[in-house]
Amino acid sequence: MDAGSMKAESRCPLQEQFLQRKNSKENLDRFIPNRSAMDFDYAHYMVTEGRKDKENNQAMSVCSPSKEAYRKQLAEVFNMNRSRILAFKNKPPTPVELIPEMHSSSASASSSVQQAKLNKPRRHIPQSSERTLDAPDLVDDYYLNLLDWGSSNVLAIALGSTVYLWDASDGTTSELVTVDDENGPVTSVNWAPDGRHIAIGLNNSQVQLWDSTANRQLRTLRGGHRSRVGSLAWNNHILTTGGMDGLIINNDVRVRDHIVETYRGHHQEVCGLKWSASGQQLASGGNDNLLHIWDRSMASSNSVTQWLHRLEEHTSAVKAIAWCPFQSNLLATGGGGGDRCIKFWNTHTGACLNSVDTGSQVCALLWNKNERELLSSHGFTQNQLTLWKYPSMVKMAELSGHTSRVLFMAQSPDGCTVASAAADETLRFWNVFGAPQVISKSAPKPNREPFAQLNRIR
Repeated sequence: MDAGSMKAESRCPLQEQFLQRKNSKENLDRFIPNRSAMDFDYAHYMVTEGRKDKENNQAMSVCSPSKEAYRKQLAEVFNMNRSRILAFKNKPPTPVELIPEMHSSSASASSSVQQAKLNKPRRHIPQSSERTLDAPDLVDDYYLNLLDWGSSNVLAIALGSTVYLWDASDGTTSELVTVDDENGPVTSVNWAPDGRHIAIGLNNSQVQLWDSTANRQLRTLRGGHRSRVGSLAWNNHILTTGGMDGLIINNDVRVRDHIVETYRGHHQEVCGLKWSASGQQLASGGNDNLLHIWDRSMASSNSVTQWLHRLEEHTSAVKAIAWCPFQSNLLATGGGGGDRCIKFWNTHTGACLNSVDTGSQVCALLWNKNERELLSSHGFTQNQLTLWKYPSMVKMAELSGHTSRVLFMAQSPDGCTVASAAADETLRFWNVFGAPQVISKSAPKPNREPFAQLNRIR
């Protein structure tokens, strides 16, 4: 047997014992006594001469009983009847763990979180879509927004001049409206927060408001834009519209004179619009490669509203915009084919936090509501959906199936399923975000309907 194998064998028992001690509840640490509590002179005497004296005393005790009595009395006087060499007068210190532990509250909390992450099973991400629907006549236009999933679990998609509704609860499909050829095609759709009313942008610069439950049109917004309305975003009762004319208009749907603010900053078509969850900030992207951050508190009906930040780092059209659900001032944006980057912004300061080159046109972005993940859809060459881990931006999965660029994405109300519509005229559903976490909380307040206090709208 060589020395190396002997050394390996010698380590195994110690390692195994180490593990046993670590898991044992008993205190198996050895204790080093306090030296100040020891009588080293007496200890040395007992080790070296004590045995000899004991043998001599035994011999003397046989010969002389008086000397034996004298020895015992002398031992009592000088406290020499001790049989213990080591004395433990102090309380043993707290045993030291074989593996040191962090005792601060923050460190222990961090270690528990890390342990929870280690124990958490890896989520399975299906690589293929769970459902595929035909989407004939879907307009292949990067600058439009033709897909949205409402809070009532109904998906709206515009195919040519017709808006269809697909109920995810039972899989039924219905036609909401078909606009005339001189007004169409439909260029944008967006559900109101109540999940009942929907805004439909048209190629003729108008916006129609519909009640999906009653299947009737409520009103038409006119006079704001001079060309098609390709982007829509709701903020409670305010409907924000973005047009090819570069204008962004806030419309109060409760009143007759609906235009309340106008944002001027883009020189070309506004193709991306998203309000933050708080409703205080609006992000807009345009075909002029610009990204603007607008603050609601700075809006004024008497003058042209000035942007809070004008961000010029993208080198192509900015359509993909997504506000982070777990950090209110974090915004993700994606650039077109000439840019191909996903950028992250601090909207309070206007700083670009990170930029990732995806290698292809970024068409849409969605945050996972339950995990720190971001989903992006892309164009040429792979036409894939890519799931990223935030903030490391490591690719977790790439989902393929579409044969042309994935223009639009929408997320189900529970945050689990993502619908994607592509230029290949298919609508696919992906279980990419997994099941939501079950968190006990009070029942959420129902979304206030933007038309709740009105009996009639002209």
